[in-house]
Amino acid sequence: MTAQVVHRDVLVPPSRRALLVATAAAGLLPAAMPASAQTGGSAARIEWEHFKARFVSREGRVIDNMNGHISHSEGQGFAMLLAVRFDDQDSFCRIYDWTHANLSRPSDSLHAWCFRPGEPGGRPGDRNNATDGDLMIAWALTEAADKWDQPVLRSFAAAIARDILALMVVRIGDRPHLLPGCQGFLDATTLTTNPSYYIYPAFRALRVVAPSPVWGQLEATGLRLARTARFGRFGLVADWVALARSGAGLPGIAPNQPARFSYDACRVPLYMVWGGFGSEPMVEAAARFWHDPSLREMPAWTDLRTGMVSHYAADPGIAAIARLAAIGCGQRRLTRATDEAIRPDAYYASVLRLLARVAMGDSQGSMVIAAR
Repeated sequence: MTAQVVHRDVLVPPSRRALLVATAAAGLLPAAMPASAQTGGSAARIEWEHFKARFVSREGRVIDNMNGHISHSEGQGFAMLLAVRFDDQDSFCRIYDWTHANLSRPSDSLHAWCFRPGEPGGRPGDRNNATDGDLMIAWALTEAADKWDQPVLRSFAAAIARDILALMVVRIGDRPHLLPGCQGFLDATTLTTNPSYYIYPAFRALRVVAPSPVWGQLEATGLRLARTARFGRFGLVADWVALARSGAGLPGIAPNQPARFSYDACRVPLYMVWGGFGSEPMVEAAARFWHDPSLREMPAWTDLRTGMVSHYAADPGIAAIARLAAIGCGQRRLTRATDEAIRPDAYYASVLRLLARVAMGDSQGSMVIAAR
């Protein structure tokens, strides 16, 4: 993909503008896209408007207000996908324009993982990418292309997808694994990977724009990680996992990372239920952990070596995923409920709640709904 800044005024070719405006005004959804995020006065719409007002700048930068007001490629991708699902073309264009202008890399179609306000030249000093961010951005572009009849967005998505396959996949034994980033995760003996980067709905979307059997193989790898990289008394997947490049042995907890199931790994059951894998043992294990009646409150994390749990409660985003996981695996009793009216004050909690809402809507046809 050429290094070209795409603005709202030029994103849509003039010949398409009238059709797109009419379609957006009518609130039409393509038949292939689940109407998981309802418009109008719904709780989901209220949360989306809150998210935009609180965490998205006028220019389209998604702000992590609990982490030094930085921006991540994953946050930009999350917000782009949500904008499509809420039929919010203006927000999508602003968020994508900022993402492309500020995070694009000169040598490929991937994106710098992090933007820190005040960096010299206004560009990220660390140009390493984050593969989950690139997957989310590409997935959002494919849905936007279909929703608003914009083939150019599909071509952008395809370019990102091809570079993910070319640059971010490494073979361990006979299996492809995702590199979390271009640099820093692979040495002569070990791959350090992140199970939450295996985004099953994104794999399925991208195999359409960049056909390859590797997408299905990555899905299988992600499921295998979720089955074998489980540790501790709750049997939960670790945020970061180490694998021998020889392919020998089982995954272990990455030695240079906290031995936790926490703010990364909480997305594993989210993506598994969203991808139709709610019956997987990892989803049930997460649901049992979060809803364990012996714990005073729903924990934010647990140490997989010591069994210690956080001394503070899970935020509303994790609580929303906990409910999704419990329903997705057919857990018959929810010992902890979530407040459907909460509009979180933290970026990550807010975006996780919205993603869990969309995943619930997409997955209900294949989920085993727990008895109320």
